[in-house]
Amino acid sequence: MSGTPPFAVTDLGGAEPSSSKQSRPSDRHRPLKEGLAGRLDAYLAYLDLERGLSANTLDAYRRDLEDCSRHLQRAGARDWSTVTSAQVTDWIYGLDSERYAASSVARKLTSVRGLARYLVREQIRPDDLTELISGPKARRRIPETLTLKEVDRLLDAPRPVDAYGVRGRALLELLYSSGLRVSEIVSLTLQEVDLKRGLVRVMGKGSKERIVPVGRKAVEAIEAYLVSARPVFVKAKTGSCLFLSERGRPLSRKTVWVMLKGYALDAGIKKNVKPHLLRHSFATHLLSGGADLRSIQEMLGHADIATTQIYTAVESSRLLDQHERYHPRGRRSKKVEERRKKS
Repeated sequence: MSGTPPFAVTDLGGAEPSSSKQSRPSDRHRPLKEGLAGRLDAYLAYLDLERGLSANTLDAYRRDLEDCSRHLQRAGARDWSTVTSAQVTDWIYGLDSERYAASSVARKLTSVRGLARYLVREQIRPDDLTELISGPKARRRIPETLTLKEVDRLLDAPRPVDAYGVRGRALLELLYSSGLRVSEIVSLTLQEVDLKRGLVRVMGKGSKERIVPVGRKAVEAIEAYLVSARPVFVKAKTGSCLFLSERGRPLSRKTVWVMLKGYALDAGIKKNVKPHLLRHSFATHLLSGGADLRSIQEMLGHADIATTQIYTAVESSRLLDQHERYHPRGRRSKKVEERRKKS
């Protein structure tokens, strides 16, 4: 991908496209009653100031809680102190009927559970209104990953013949080398990158800081970007963010998403390539290479080892596939193999 990319890599702003459903058009902008809205604002302020949750996490909580509040308002609720478990249950069942994924419904219910516990702690309610509500059990899907050959093709897609290509190469190399979330990589500053030692300091979810190693190729790509590309994007009011748009501002998550889609297209990769796919690939390839799970957990910034353990399922699935393909007593029949390829 040489020259100015055809997909207009400018600071597009906002978050990457989402498939999540929106509130009903009729009441999306209707103000919530003070008894509902006021408690939400106080709870979100608590999450921000005392729990130190990230802006993206707070936005997700706000969307979920406002969605629930609108349903409660339609059901006649005026204040959280009078909301019933039945009303919240109706909302959960409504989400299921609208064909939300089980994982999305479970996440929304988790948001309301947190608020319910807060209301009890603040003595606004005597009971936890979500205590007897059971949500759907979300099946943990095995994350899709790129093969090593696909990673090589993707990382070679940005042609370092101009500032855009050099920036693209550095961005992709760092994404794959570090396993950073897209929100973490777009907020990286120059001061947080130690190229001599091959380390980056990251402020992750919940304002938790971690140190992540960076591979040699990523270091080389970033050095080239700092020398020949970043100065091209610097403007009068540019700050210290590492990756800049052509306006001299920090790259947005949406811009990175669009860039990655374009490079995947150039590389001939048919998978749905997103920034998180590189994070999954980073973890899976580390595990395949012999890295221990605890180290991968630290690099990814997972609070719970159980979150990291999903990658062991990816590796097990790969080994089973290899056995079935190549072992003389495990090979699939031609008909089964053809059906597998079509599915």
